[in-house]
Amino acid sequence: MSAEKMETTDIMSNGAGPVYEEKEETLGPEDLSELLAAGTKEVHEKAENTQFVKDFLRGRIRKELFKLGAVALYYTYTAMEEEIEKNKDHPHFAPLYFPVELHRHEALARDLEYFYGPDWQSQVSCSPATQHYVDRIHQVGQEDPVLLVAHAYTRYMGDLSGGQVLKKVAQRALKLPSTGEGLEFYQFDAIHSAKAFKQLYRSRMNELELDMETKQKLVDEAVKAFQFNMEVFEELEEIGKTIQEDVLDAGMPVHGAMGGDISKCPYYAAKMAASGGTAYVCQLAMAVLRHPTGQVLFATWVAALAGLAAWYLM
Repeated sequence: MSAEKMETTDIMSNGAGPVYEEKEETLGPEDLSELLAAGTKEVHEKAENTQFVKDFLRGRIRKELFKLGAVALYYTYTAMEEEIEKNKDHPHFAPLYFPVELHRHEALARDLEYFYGPDWQSQVSCSPATQHYVDRIHQVGQEDPVLLVAHAYTRYMGDLSGGQVLKKVAQRALKLPSTGEGLEFYQFDAIHSAKAFKQLYRSRMNELELDMETKQKLVDEAVKAFQFNMEVFEELEEIGKTIQEDVLDAGMPVHGAMGGDISKCPYYAAKMAASGGTAYVCQLAMAVLRHPTGQVLFATWVAALAGLAAWYLM
C-alpha cells in the first residue's frame, strides 16, 4: 500500500454544494485504515471465494436474485441509517455524519418500487441471514456506537467506488431506462467528486481520537461485517438452487481460470478501485465491458462487496 494518501477539506463553491480540496497526508501503521487493511485480509479472501461470489463473477445470473440482493441491501441500510441518526452527535461518529451525501435506504426503496411495483413493501421481507446482520447493527448502535464506524465505512466507501461503472452495466444488461429507474442506489447527486469525498471520509476517520483497544474492536467488527455478508451470499446461493429461470452465462473468469493472477479478477479490480486508484478503475471498467451480459448480479453485489473491501486497501 502507498505510504501516503490525500487528505481533503470541504469548501463551498458558488452555492452548488461542497467540493473537496486535496492535500498530502502521511499514513502511519496505527492509522485505523491501515489496521483495517491488515486485520481483514484473511476474511476478505474468504468472502471473495464463496461459491455465490464465484458464480456471479462467471456471469451466471438469475434476475430474481438480483432483486433479492436489493431487498437485502434495503434492510441493511435502513437499520444502519436508523442507528446513525440516533448516534449522529456521538463524538466518535459525528465527523462521519453525511446523511445528504451518503444515505441509501430511500434510494433503495425507490429501486424496489420499480422492480416490485407500488405495493413492494407487501412483497418483500427480511431474510434470516439479512436479519442476523440487521440485528448486529442495531445492537452496536444501542450498546457501543463507535462500532458503527466499521459498518458505515465498509458500506459507503464501496458504494462510491466503481458504482457509476456498475450502474451503466446493469442499466444495459437489464434494459433499464436511461433515466436511472431501478438503479438509484448507485446515484450520489450530492457528491461532485467521489474520489475527493472518499479521501475526506478516510481522513476524518483516521483523525478520530481512539485508543488502540478501540481500533482493534473496529477491526474485529469489520471482520464480522464480512462474515454477515458471506451469510447473505450463502443464503442467496441456496435460494438460487430453487429458482427455475433462464441463466445468462457470460463466462466471467474467476481466480482459478487466471493462472493464479488475482490482479486479473474483476472483483479484485473493484476492490482496488475502492482505494481511489485511477488505474484500477480503468481495470474494472475493462473487465466489465468485456462481459456486457454477465453483469446484472455482478452490478448489485460487487457494489456491496466493494463496500466491504473499500477500507481494505485505504
